[in-house]
Amino acid sequence: MYRRGAQGLEVLLVHPGGPFWARKDLGAWSIPKGEYSEADEPLATAIREFAEETGTHPRGGFRPLGELTQPGRKIVTAFAVEGDFDPATLKSNTFELEWPPKSGRKATFPEVDRAEWFSPETAREKILQGQREFITRLLEMV
Repeated sequence: MYRRGAQGLEVLLVHPGGPFWARKDLGAWSIPKGEYSEADEPLATAIREFAEETGTHPRGGFRPLGELTQPGRKIVTAFAVEGDFDPATLKSNTFELEWPPKSGRKATFPEVDRAEWFSPETAREKILQGQREFITRLLEMV
């Protein structure tokens, strides 16, 4: 999601929840995303995953940003949509994890612990390295 405001173009990124990501910032943020199978329609999956990670359903004219292969060989397909989202309203789905490790106890964590609007320059620093090209593609598109 992107928006145009008084400060210029801004990009919405989300920060992964859970103890592994708690103290990571630069190079840790992401576009809202999730996995899909070959039987799934990528845009429908992107909309569903955005809603699961933020608590809101994006609407508008979605434009494809293409695919990128991540360092771990996972392929991410992204779409751009102009919109607005108040990060204070973030409501993410959760996951369970044994925490602390080898404790036998399960803890529940949000999949996304925060969202924030960034300038394209700052977004390039914050986003996972394997997704930086999406920022470039967005700028070329808009």
